[in-house]
Amino acid sequence: MSDIQTLINRINRFRDERNWRQYHNPKDLAISISIEAAELLEDFQWVTSENAIKNNEENIREEIADVLIYSLMLCSDLGLDVKEIIHDKVEKNSIKYPVVDN
Repeated sequence: MSDIQTLINRINRFRDERNWRQYHNPKDLAISISIEAAELLEDFQWVTSENAIKNNEENIREEIADVLIYSLMLCSDLGLDVKEIIHDKVEKNSIKYPVVDN
């Protein structure tokens, strides 16, 4: 079993033990990803990246984790292979944005 699948299983087990799956439909998971990403942005608002990291590192870590947790739950619920969709997107981007010799 891959490390990603092990992580997804742990996340889903945590959710299922609390009977939260009933609240985690694809629409609400997508909304939650956006909300958590906005909370991450708040740490960087009106300050330099360096100051944001210096003053908010713990919260930044937690908000990134929240975004990833909801994203992994959504992938799991939709039956998407995380490695596959990321690989496919990187491949698509490599075609869309080819390396340009300077």
